[in-house]
Amino acid sequence: MLLETLPNEILTHIFTTLPTLDAVLALASTSTHFHRLYYGSQRLAILASVLDTEFGPIDSILQICTHNASQPAHHHRSVPLSDALVEQILPIGRAAKHWEEIYPLKKWKTNYAARRLLTNPERYVLRRAMYRLWLFSRAFHNSLHPRTSRNLPHVLADRAALLHNWSTADLAEMLDVHNILRDVIANNICPSNGKIRQKFNKRYPESSLQHQPMFNIHLNYPPPAPSWCATGEPGWMNSSIISSAKYTHTRLQSSRWHEPGMEGWGDDINHYYVVEDMLKLDPQQLLFLRDRCPLKMQVEGFIRTRVEVGEGGWFVNNGETFSETLWAVVRQRGGEVEGFKAAVGDGEMGVAVV
Repeated sequence: MLLETLPNEILTHIFTTLPTLDAVLALASTSTHFHRLYYGSQRLAILASVLDTEFGPIDSILQICTHNASQPAHHHRSVPLSDALVEQILPIGRAAKHWEEIYPLKKWKTNYAARRLLTNPERYVLRRAMYRLWLFSRAFHNSLHPRTSRNLPHVLADRAALLHNWSTADLAEMLDVHNILRDVIANNICPSNGKIRQKFNKRYPESSLQHQPMFNIHLNYPPPAPSWCATGEPGWMNSSIISSAKYTHTRLQSSRWHEPGMEGWGDDINHYYVVEDMLKLDPQQLLFLRDRCPLKMQVEGFIRTRVEVGEGGWFVNNGETFSETLWAVVRQRGGEVEGFKAAVGDGEMGVAVV
């Protein structure tokens, strides 16, 4: 029996059970009949099912896409799927899929014997926690929440109301993912002076006695934005200059034009506050910085662009607020903060439970 001779209801069910959007588009391109069936009245229903399978939970992504300042972040929004929403869902879902591959490398970066790929249920949990963190960042890490208002009681109550939507186990999953984001920032995007020194000595052990990186004792964001990022974030993220810079320079390469010590983001306290600032970026932005901005000047240019393009000076010296809000919620529920952090760190709670 030819597949095309089956009733349309069965063929539509086949579409909805495919694992990825690419598989759906591939099947739709195999014949005129399948093309008409996919682009017919059931297209959005097919997309909703497939997107939930590949990138789900899709409802969590919709909360990100539909959030705005006109209503509290903790209110659940039920909206029908549309083409415009699909365009917003895809980059968010693909970013979360990328983090699925990064998570094992960071979660078990020292315990190599335990390192493994995530199971499908764990990948789902990781994406869900990622989307919830993303929503928190979009709602509370913006120019409407400057440093001067972060500890106001009603602002803290608004942030806590969002976290109260989820159970303690859900919050542990979010903290687990948050720790991975922090690790990527601290060691890959904005490494400390000590980390640069350690990597330099490991990369060039023969020259460690003759030459050591020279670190700048001052920690400053750059005075001007580079000319190629002055047009705003979209132009910056598509810049061919940034794309090629990954292959023309390395962070540890010493030359007459580049000193590896200048790639450090400070020691101890200074570095801690840089990481706290950078944690306000969403997971997609952090991926871009990790994969496409190997040099400090490029990361600084990205931050300078965020500060200058319609967002004021709220970003610098105004750390993320998820952690302090989480501790407040844990205490409200009668939990013990240090025990909660230890349970997540030891793998007793979180995305990949031992």
